[in-house]
Amino acid sequence: MERIMLQVAQATGAIARLALWAAGVGLVLMTVFIAAQVFWRYVLNDSIIWTEPASVMIMGWFIFLGAAVGIREGYHLSFDVLLYVLPERGKLVLYSISDLVVAAFGAGMMWYGSSLAYKAASNTMPSLGISDAWSFIPVVIGGVLIILFSIERIARRLAGLPTARFGDDVDDAEAA
Repeated sequence: MERIMLQVAQATGAIARLALWAAGVGLVLMTVFIAAQVFWRYVLNDSIIWTEPASVMIMGWFIFLGAAVGIREGYHLSFDVLLYVLPERGKLVLYSISDLVVAAFGAGMMWYGSSLAYKAASNTMPSLGISDAWSFIPVVIGGVLIILFSIERIARRLAGLPTARFGDDVDDAEAA
């Protein structure tokens, strides 16, 4: 089981790296688009109509992809006071409950994001000429990744492998 889980962790690690790279590229693109808009507007006294809606759409992509990777790496919010007094087994149970709640949140993102994308699919963003569904697809993909990474965290714990938590040293939780 541990060997299989390590292979799964390698695959999800590759997905997380891809999502993080896409988020990073999106952040750079958004910065370039906004800088170009400022230059065109204030230096050339003109305006590029597509930079603002494109930047807002790209921001959705890098926020939701980055958030999903943060879930995998244990950076989601938590209230840890009770964990200081519980034995290790109790901590593991609460960690798993937390991961189940996060997975449920991801399922809600996927479900409601899909509904929004479906309803917006027939609308076109005037300045970009693409379907308005592209504004909601990152919510769906982020939800799918959050579910995947939460399930991975629970499976790692069941296999006896460490899972990263915010504030842990790399040596304490060697997450693949």
